[in-house]
Amino acid sequence: MIRYLGQRLLQAVGVMLGVTIVTFLLVFLLPADPARMIAGRSATAATVASIRTELGLDRPLPQQYVSYVTGLLSGNMGRSYAQKAEVTRLIRARLGPTMQLALAGILFELLIGLPAGVVAALRRGTGVDQAVMALAFVGVSAPQFVVGLLLIYFLSYLVPLFPLGGYGTPLHIVLPAVTVGLAGGGWYARVTRSAMIDVLRQDYVRTARAKGVFPTKVVLKHVLKNAVLPVVALVGLDIGVFMGGIVIVESVFGWPGIGQMIWQAIQLVDIPVIMGGVIVTALFVVVGNLLADLVYPALDPRIRYS
Repeated sequence: MIRYLGQRLLQAVGVMLGVTIVTFLLVFLLPADPARMIAGRSATAATVASIRTELGLDRPLPQQYVSYVTGLLSGNMGRSYAQKAEVTRLIRARLGPTMQLALAGILFELLIGLPAGVVAALRRGTGVDQAVMALAFVGVSAPQFVVGLLLIYFLSYLVPLFPLGGYGTPLHIVLPAVTVGLAGGGWYARVTRSAMIDVLRQDYVRTARAKGVFPTKVVLKHVLKNAVLPVVALVGLDIGVFMGGIVIVESVFGWPGIGQMIWQAIQLVDIPVIMGGVIVTALFVVVGNLLADLVYPALDPRIRYS
């Protein structure tokens, strides 16, 4: 296990280094000048040049990258061009809301997707199976902004059960989490159904049924436990995706998450904020996948890491 963790950590370092290189190059290929955005359209060429020098944008690109990575290793992600604040402080302020929405969204995905997938697998080929899969397809296909707006209209406007948007109370998180959960729950239902059907065909399941084991116990102890591995992999991916922010959902509900911060930074060509947001997102993707891999042996004793 220790050797495996060491290998994964080395892979994580390589992934993060690759992310910084690719993101750095893509950001500087944007057809916009950060200095011009800061100075304004009416600024003179001398003013723009002075701002470029102040920000270090006049230096060669490799030199800028080395300087950025050196600062990154010491925990310095730079300073926002637009907000004149440390990027680490801006990300820290958005981290709490982002984590809350991520955890709530994953919880709703599991609450919706797992039971739906189990029911569809146990009723395979029936009208129930077809109905569940049709609903799952609708959930996966429906644009999140449409789902969010419909929830706001019906549950905040027509029937004022929840706030229209914003952040601050437990009620504020319900509609954004349900919006995320409906889409992700569709994927979870499809994956759970497929994995359940494969496990239900195994010999040990037939043996348990032949011995007269109670059907509920067969499903929970023998089938679901072995079918949940693909779901764990999805959860690991979702941790990274959600911690990077769900831009559309955050925009619809006015949720102050990392995704909204990155989107605003792209519009302002705020390079340090873009870089910081992408790096934090990539870090959570790596951590989420590592956590999923570590959970596998607990669910399936046949899996061993050397």
